[in-house]
Amino acid sequence: MSFVRNAWYVAGWSSDFGNELKALTIVDQTLVMFRCADGALVALEDRCPHRQLPLSKGKRIGDTIQCGYHGMTFGRDGKCVRVPGQDNLPASAYVETYPVHEQHQIVWVWMGDPDQADPDDIFDLPEFSDPAWQAHQGSALHIKAHYLNVAENLVDPAHVSFVHPTTLGSAASENVPVHVRANDDIIVAWRWIRDAAPVGFFQDFGGFKGHVDRWHYYSLHLPSTAVIDFGSADTSLNLAEDDRDAGVRIFALHFVTPVTEDYTIDHWMHLRNTAVGDSEASERMDRMFEVAFAEDKAILEAIHLEEMRPQKRRPIRLAIDKGPTVYRKRIRDLIEIEVTENLGAVRSTFVQHD
Repeated sequence: MSFVRNAWYVAGWSSDFGNELKALTIVDQTLVMFRCADGALVALEDRCPHRQLPLSKGKRIGDTIQCGYHGMTFGRDGKCVRVPGQDNLPASAYVETYPVHEQHQIVWVWMGDPDQADPDDIFDLPEFSDPAWQAHQGSALHIKAHYLNVAENLVDPAHVSFVHPTTLGSAASENVPVHVRANDDIIVAWRWIRDAAPVGFFQDFGGFKGHVDRWHYYSLHLPSTAVIDFGSADTSLNLAEDDRDAGVRIFALHFVTPVTEDYTIDHWMHLRNTAVGDSEASERMDRMFEVAFAEDKAILEAIHLEEMRPQKRRPIRLAIDKGPTVYRKRIRDLIEIEVTENLGAVRSTFVQHD
């Protein structure tokens, strides 16, 4: 297993879900979702326990779903409420339910042990509620690649100089060292490029005429939510690291959702401290982000194809890979915790001598 299941994953934006049945897959589990009459979202296992037909192929009747094959009907709690042709409802006639939580117009689904689902663990930032910041939902990038490659790209500032030379990066940052810090569930990789020409993004939105100091802070929240904190300020200000709000600052948010081993969806949006309330600026930023993220998509899909081919040797690791390397280890540790049964204190007859 390569997925962390005890985690909240983004299923989509609130606007993506209405009264109709919506089928989707997260960590290789098929779901059917719909919004009930009271506005609450429901996520059920998309598989009738009778003949395995996806319930999303059936129809909604009130706040229930009727299977399209033999009419078994299931309530929002997953329990069967009707079996045509018989009065008794077998105890095995149910589908799994998944906890759902909406926050900041984002829909999160818990894919693991429901007893461990805590909405307080859902990713959040104070800027979502700060009137000095503008929140704008972008789109969803569909990538034919494993989610680990997608996520580790989001804790890797070094690729920006080469993959995004006209939008988010430039040659000025090629040899600037990358710093890495890892806490329990957040990995941060960052660097500052001092006294350099503004990159394409900030030529457009920053209005800078001369050289700037610019930064990239890549924060990856396990298992796969990333915040790219990037911005610029006039070099004459000589901003300290903690004074980034004094410059033009943008958070690109990436909610990376594993679909299958070969398919990932990256729901992306941004927060910004400039052009607040300017919808035209939001649309222009979207267009620039779409160019940059399409560049990432092309790279990641090409890498995935090569990884599927026979390998003669293992890939090498470089100094710039510190963030991705730590990330892969943290994911392995989380998966190991999930798949290893906790036996508690056990008296062993095995004694090890160093």
